[in-house]
Amino acid sequence: MEEPERLQKQKELVESIGRMHEKDGFQPVTARIMGLLMVMDKEEYTFDEIVQEMKISKSSASTALKNLEIRGVIEYVTYPGDRKRYFRFVSGDINEMIDGIEKKMKLQLDTIEQVLELKKNPDSRNAKFLRNVKEGIHFFIKNMRKLKTEYSKEH
Repeated sequence: MEEPERLQKQKELVESIGRMHEKDGFQPVTARIMGLLMVMDKEEYTFDEIVQEMKISKSSASTALKNLEIRGVIEYVTYPGDRKRYFRFVSGDINEMIDGIEKKMKLQLDTIEQVLELKKNPDSRNAKFLRNVKEGIHFFIKNMRKLKTEYSKEH
């Protein structure tokens, strides 16, 4: 594949990934910055490079980057003698990601249990649904641990 065609396909993929992350609740600019950092060959971008590459305002870029930093998705690094910040994905391993997912699932379980305790009618449609969700989350947590152990053995 020729370089211009590959670059065009990368940009299309950035857009596609952006739309996918929008469905997960990310703002459009935030979602596309995630795509940019994920897809493009360059792994670290300065603030100005992001603004230029994405063709967005500085305030939009600033808000999106802060949002991604707060969520723990990206980080920035600096280099001696260079005042610029270089943004990149946070590096971690798969076990840290799985632990993060498990932590979120446990928080959801706590919330569901609180809701169920406060339900006047434990046989209401919503209560039945939430008990089903609770059972499903327990199942996934239990099996995630098994899969994590299995994965660690293989890798």
